[in-house]
Amino acid sequence: QVQLVESGGGLVQAGGSLRLSCAASGGTFTIYTMGWFRQAPAKEREFVAVISRRSEVTYYADSVKGRFTISRDNTKNTVYLQMNSLKPDDTAVYYCAAGKVVGTGTIRSSYDYWGQGTQFTVSS
Repeated sequence: QVQLVESGGGLVQAGGSLRLSCAASGGTFTIYTMGWFRQAPAKEREFVAVISRRSEVTYYADSVKGRFTISRDNTKNTVYLQMNSLKPDDTAVYYCAAGKVVGTGTIRSSYDYWGQGTQFTVSS
């Protein structure tokens, strides 16, 4: 059983930057593809970014491409989401997820484990 704990949420002004972290425990981190999703109020949880097991492949939602960067440190069992040029529309609860993903990793059902989420608000 893998436990995921996100951190780094908070309040930031539009145009600013923030980095989220997700620490994994209880499993072999390197066997899992890692993803970030977000859920804004009254909206469905949506895909943000995904990174393959050894960082060979990353993929982003169009809405964050060029602004967000996903990375992982397998020595620390941690995945990161660096967010730049933030917009109020980026406000959401951000979740990390782990799974033995087959496919692009953009679908929620591809993941087996989820963190509890971290709230992040961008003020205009």
